Amino acid sequence: MSALFTPFTLKDVTLRNRIAVPPMCQYSATDGFTNDWHQVHYPSIARGGAGLVIVEATGVSADGRISPSCLGLWDDAHVPGLARIAAGIEAAGAVPGIQIAHAGRKASANSPWEGDDHIPESDPRAWQTIAPSAIAFGGDLGRVPREMTLADIERVKADFVAAARRALAAGFKWLELHFAHGYLAQSFFSAHSNQRQDAYGGSFDNRARFALETLAAVREVWPENLPLTARFGVIEYDGRDEETLAESIELVRRMREGGLDLLNVSVNFVIPGVQIPWGEPAFLAPIAARVSREAGLPVASSWGIDDPELAERVVAEGQMALVMMGRSMLANPHYPYTLAQQLKAARPDWVLPAPYAHWLERYRGAGKQAQVAAA
Repeated sequence: MSALFTPFTLKDVTLRNRIAVPPMCQYSATDGFTNDWHQVHYPSIARGGAGLVIVEATGVSADGRISPSCLGLWDDAHVPGLARIAAGIEAAGAVPGIQIAHAGRKASANSPWEGDDHIPESDPRAWQTIAPSAIAFGGDLGRVPREMTLADIERVKADFVAAARRALAAGFKWLELHFAHGYLAQSFFSAHSNQRQDAYGGSFDNRARFALETLAAVREVWPENLPLTARFGVIEYDGRDEETLAESIELVRRMREGGLDLLNVSVNFVIPGVQIPWGEPAFLAPIAARVSREAGLPVASSWGIDDPELAERVVAEGQMALVMMGRSMLANPHYPYTLAQQLKAARPDWVLPAPYAHWLERYRGAGKQAQVAAA
């Protein structure tokens, strides 16, 4: 069997393969609540054969959402809808995960297809954004956030803890903290966005404090036998790559010491206009491998790993434990079946539910024979 289709065990959780669906915002919620879209979307992708499905960035507070259309976990009333999603993912054979997040200065934005920009302050849907420092991201996200007080910091850490408790109550078995993409935790760590003069700014230790304290607080309430993971940007592509990467690896090492079980390696996205090598296949794979090696932690990653042979190679060579596949799964929710066929890696009934696998396999050969006869 291929490396991509071997099981992966972390704590008491075993994934049926190394294919994971990363959090992908659907921008389809109202007041943080799930609806029919989410109830169909997530179990459908899970039914396609992935080992892990992580529900999109879910706000730990109303002001922590990226947009008014994002999911939330700041109220107990959000739990039943998410519980149905977790149960649907698990019934389809995948492990249900969820990412909890605070968008910081990138919050209060329109959905991507509505502009992907800050909602005008005069719009009743808008809200005050907060961040470590009163520095705007720039570009279409130009609103200057309010610098967080120490009370704000304590409140947000408590919001993460409460959201983690609700995620557990909803039945999720895998928790991911969103510490990437220029959102709140990432912006605390980056000197581009953090110019505080107190215990949460300036030195490495101070800039790392928010992420480490939030992780420690969540670790207290998340069960030891279930994976606690984070998505974290380790590189900005701003010309300071080696310095940023070295600092990031040290923070990841400390997160591992604080109870982190796996890192989903990503890009910082703290400032606009950087030169990210989007055209390079699996451009983060060597970086992820270095993070894993130097921080002593299993890693996953995404970005440009949608070719079967490439996905197989990055797992087989130990560059990452899991491959996060997003757009490929949106385009074809049964993409793991395609991978299994092309890699000659697994029987289809290991990947697809029987009502699909039986008919696809029964007529796959017959279809080819019919094509030959017609020719």
